[in-house]
Amino acid sequence: MAPTDSSYPVGRFDRQAPITAALRQAAITDIATLPGHLRVAVAGLSDTQLDTPYREGGWTVRQLVHHVADSHMNGYIRLKLGLTEDNPTIKPYEQDPWASLPDSQMPIAVSLGIIDGVHARWTVLWQSLDEATLQRTFTHPELGPLTLDRHLQLYAWHSRHHTAHVTALRAARGW
Repeated sequence: MAPTDSSYPVGRFDRQAPITAALRQAAITDIATLPGHLRVAVAGLSDTQLDTPYREGGWTVRQLVHHVADSHMNGYIRLKLGLTEDNPTIKPYEQDPWASLPDSQMPIAVSLGIIDGVHARWTVLWQSLDEATLQRTFTHPELGPLTLDRHLQLYAWHSRHHTAHVTALRAARGW
């Protein structure tokens, strides 16, 4: 799909794309900078704006921020499992029902704080890994085996993807 698609404003994630040292470093930077980028994207939004879906049929901005916290906590734990166990099978979760739980209606400051902490720790881990370690794997029951390197690329994309949902909504609405 084209990057202008409201579902995929930065394009779809390419699981087969080659990973270079430059892309790896850019991905670590995306992980490190996501908290600040997301805070800028949601800065000054009213409760009404936060409760606006970012696209037709999509989550609200509030749910999206809480989703990023949920997803990235899971991603951080998956990295730690991949670093400490031999090709563990990770537990997926149903993100839509999670986004409907009562904690997804809380103020976004709660999840922004979680994102700050998770990304600070995640960045330190990513920066410490060498090429061989990045080839360690875990198995996702739906996606199959993933290297830690691919996992890094996925969550860097995820960071840009959801920040772009908010910034595209703001641009479209003139907020």
